[in-house]
Amino acid sequence: MSASTNAPTPTAGQTLPNLASLNQSAAGMANGPAIQAIDLVKDYGTGDFAVHALRHVNVAFERGRFTAIMGPSGSGKSTLMHVLSGLDCATSGHVLFDGNDITTFDDKQLTLMRRDNVGFIFQSFNLLPMFTAEQNIAMPLTLAGKKPDRQWLHRLAADLGIEDRLSHRPAELSGGQQQRVAIARALITHPHVVFADEPTGALDSISSAEVLGMLRRLVDETGQTVIMVTHDAAAAAYADRAIVFSDGRIVADVDHPTEEGMSALVMEQRRATAQAAASNAAAPNAGPAGL
Repeated sequence: MSASTNAPTPTAGQTLPNLASLNQSAAGMANGPAIQAIDLVKDYGTGDFAVHALRHVNVAFERGRFTAIMGPSGSGKSTLMHVLSGLDCATSGHVLFDGNDITTFDDKQLTLMRRDNVGFIFQSFNLLPMFTAEQNIAMPLTLAGKKPDRQWLHRLAADLGIEDRLSHRPAELSGGQQQRVAIARALITHPHVVFADEPTGALDSISSAEVLGMLRRLVDETGQTVIMVTHDAAAAAYADRAIVFSDGRIVADVDHPTEEGMSALVMEQRRATAQAAASNAAAPNAGPAGL
C-alpha cells in the first residue's frame, strides 16, 4: 500500500460527530490511561517448546490518541491486541481497562466488557453476508437485546459516506464500503477503545487512504481512542504514536511517526529477527521463536 500520510480532506457533510455525542459514557471517567499493560506475559505451550509471545510488556495507551503497533510477522503485535481487548487471556501480568483489571474477569465479564466498551475493526471485515449493511452495523446491539439509536446509526452512515448503501448486503458493496460498514459497527455502541487489526490489509491504496483518513479524523474530531495493528509503515504514519514489537518485546516507541522512519525501524527489526533465527538454528536444542 502506498497511501499518503496526509489524511484526505473531508467532503461536505462528512464531519464526524462531536466528542460529547460519541463518548457520552466517558463523562466523569478517570483521567488515567484508556488501557495499560503491566508486566504482561503470554506463553503458548510449555517447556522447551514454549512460545513466548509477550515477554513482560509494560505500556500505557492514552485516551483520545491514535496508536499504531508494528513489527515483523510473529513479533507479538497481534497477540498484544488480543490480550488487551480481552479476546485472549494473559499467562501473567495485568491489563487495566479504564482502571479495571480485566485479567481477573471471568468469561461473562469479558464478554460484557467487549460488547459494551470495545469496538473491533478487522482486516476481513467480518460482516454477516445474509444481513444488510444497516443490520450489520446494528449487530452488536441486536446481540445484546437492545435497539439501535436510529439517529446515531444514520449519522454514522452519513459521516462514513454509506448512507445510500444501508439496504445492500456485503456482496453488493466494494471493499472500501464494507470496511466503512465495519467502522460504523465498531462505533455504534460508543466504545471507549477501538481496536483495528490490519484494517487496510484487504484494500487497495485509494480505499486504504480513505479508511485511514477516517480513523485519523475520528480521533481528531471526537477524541476516540484507537489502537491499530499494522505491518504497513504508511498506515502507521497516520497515528500519533507508533510502537514497534520484536520477539515479544517493545523495541521502539515513537511519537509523530513518519513512513520513512517506521520503514527503517521495521526493516532493522526484520534483520535482527532473521539473524537471531539463524543463530538459534545453529545452536543445539534451540526452542521456537515468539509469536
